[in-house]
Amino acid sequence: MKPLLSLVLAVVLLTECVSVATAQDYDKGLEAAQSGDFEAALQEWRPLAEAGDADAQKDLGVMYFTGQGVTQDYDEAVRLYRLAAEQGNVAAQSNLAEMYYKGQGVPQDFDEAAKWLQLVAKDGSAPAQYNLGQMYEDGKGVPQSDAEAVVWFGLAAEQGNADAQSKLGFMYLNDSSDL
Repeated sequence: MKPLLSLVLAVVLLTECVSVATAQDYDKGLEAAQSGDFEAALQEWRPLAEAGDADAQKDLGVMYFTGQGVTQDYDEAVRLYRLAAEQGNVAAQSNLAEMYYKGQGVPQDFDEAAKWLQLVAKDGSAPAQYNLGQMYEDGKGVPQSDAEAVVWFGLAAEQGNADAQSKLGFMYLNDSSDL
């Protein structure tokens, strides 16, 4: 009889845990955050983030990065961004790349920044493509290569990124023989 009672208790507890997590609503949290009610957003997103929701993890990361509704904590922002980034959340990958590039919440690491930025750039983000081009031009986190920089600047420029268009024009004007 005891094993059956334990099984019933385990099922009840599991059901309660699932219902608490699913009772939270990502969209309610988004509405709350957009209206400036970060406490309500936190209440909606924290259980979802703990249950593995990548969007909630990314948005909580933003809250910790900016200090909106919580005490600013770059370490926690990095932790949450990484959880979401590892699930393929492109915005979290971009944010994590930036934190590694700037050394916010982690030691500055251009190699790690480039790793995450390449995922975002390959996904088609023009700002990421521009930033990756800049990393190739500067040789930060990737081997220095003007030719590779031109490829990434070109992809961003084709999407209308004015900085990339300007950078390409400048590169072609100054030294097209190496490109």
